[in-house]
Amino acid sequence: MSATIVVKDLSAGHGDRVLFSALDLVVAPGDVVGLVGANGAGKSTLLRLLAGLAEPEGGSIALSPPTASVGHLPQEPERRPGETVREFLGRRTGVAAAQLALDTATEGLVEGRAGADDEYAVALERWLDLGGADLDERADEVAADLGLTVGLDQPMTSLSGGQAARAGLASLLLSRYDVFLLDEPTNDLDLDGLDRLEKFVTGLRAGTVLISHDREFLTRTVTRVVELDLAQQQIRSYGGGYEAYLQEREVARRHAREEYDQYADTKAALEERGRMQRSWMDKGVKNARRKAGDNDKIGRKMRSESSEKQAAKARQTERMIERLDVVEEPRKEWELRMEIAAAPRAGAVVATLRGAVVRRGDFTFGPAELQVDWGDRIAITGPNGAGKSTLLGALLGRVPLDEGQASLGPGVVVGEIDQARGLFFGEAKLLDAFGAAVPEMSPADVRTLLAKFGLKADHVLRSAATLSPGERTRAALALLQARGVNLLVLDEPTNHLDLPAIEQLESALASYHGTLLLVTHDRRMLDAVETNRRITVTAGRIGDH
Repeated sequence: MSATIVVKDLSAGHGDRVLFSALDLVVAPGDVVGLVGANGAGKSTLLRLLAGLAEPEGGSIALSPPTASVGHLPQEPERRPGETVREFLGRRTGVAAAQLALDTATEGLVEGRAGADDEYAVALERWLDLGGADLDERADEVAADLGLTVGLDQPMTSLSGGQAARAGLASLLLSRYDVFLLDEPTNDLDLDGLDRLEKFVTGLRAGTVLISHDREFLTRTVTRVVELDLAQQQIRSYGGGYEAYLQEREVARRHAREEYDQYADTKAALEERGRMQRSWMDKGVKNARRKAGDNDKIGRKMRSESSEKQAAKARQTERMIERLDVVEEPRKEWELRMEIAAAPRAGAVVATLRGAVVRRGDFTFGPAELQVDWGDRIAITGPNGAGKSTLLGALLGRVPLDEGQASLGPGVVVGEIDQARGLFFGEAKLLDAFGAAVPEMSPADVRTLLAKFGLKADHVLRSAATLSPGERTRAALALLQARGVNLLVLDEPTNHLDLPAIEQLESALASYHGTLLLVTHDRRMLDAVETNRRITVTAGRIGDH
């Protein structure tokens, strides 16, 4: 079924804060609309509104036809206790809800309820449209194709991060919605998963609205960009793809600044002229008063006329200022400006693995031989589940070895952002948890630093567990700036970060001179960050290039 979403004059807020207003949007079949903007600008809120999961503060959202199915796939796959992988796929594809409606309608037929025939026909059509008739068969095929080797009747809570990412991708590939709303679908996907996702999205006939901070994915998929600019309180729509958006946005910002500068310069010049004219007028009046007793009538008349002329000129200048078309100054956007504090240099050898083996159920990592030297900048790539995080854990001594040896060199000070963002994930307030990590900093200094990373008063007094993944990532980045490190370990650091923060992180890495271990599937980051070694992890084995 072809479906269109029409949004008119939409507004939404969070408490007393306005997120966006006067938003107009049309999503037609085949459109791929990318929502961009800083974290907190309202992108996920907009998706929830489009999905009918929340009520807008103003405006309207119309779905044509009204019976079309809208699939909202939120940012993090929910791992519900007791839910199997098969049940997870049924829920995410909408088939589970459609099956429940069909069962209810079937009961109505059996009981002879009024209108049961129509109810059953509608429920059956929806179940068929969503792919309910062959979901189990397709699920087995897609899972096998994606390398999701766990049984589909296994609990979701038992899956590793990589397996959960594959299950999330499978739920998307199995979906047959009329409109797709995708919130960060690229998170935790490896390069193969990203390629599959790109082909799926670009091959859809349905309209799609998506949020992603993967710049390469946006470049390859979106046909239009809608920017939610929280700083300017404006919404801008850009035709064309992501690269065209970047170019148009830069031109628009430059023109806005030039237009304001011209307005400000003109106004300042007129105000200066007005001040001079009033000064001359005041001077003329003073001269006239000082020479009031002068019998030179002609001189008095000339001085009086001169003062009146200056007064007329001053009034004319004031009217010219009033007639100027006011141009609001473009707000300076908030920018994350970070640097990674450096600890004193460690020894020549930073970390080593010798015959290292880690066994986890059916998975075996190793045996691995690796030496990380001072100043190495190593990019670590490989499929999900291949053992990249295990490699990092073994190197840092966090994962016990079943065989072999692991050691860190003398003087090594580790700074880490782990994939699970588990550093700040307890019940303690963020202010207290952060302060405990850097006891030498005063609470006031901690607040100031966290504020630079966009974590204000309403964040620091909340328990760390209630923060979003993006906010926890910012807190971890702030910690890297607060204390010196000479071995920096980043496991998928771009997950949950907005685009400005990713670019600032890349800039900070360029000026960091210690040892770096970087695990990422962000293709733009792999190109942007200078490295001198690349390690590939495949099925628990490492290859050094």
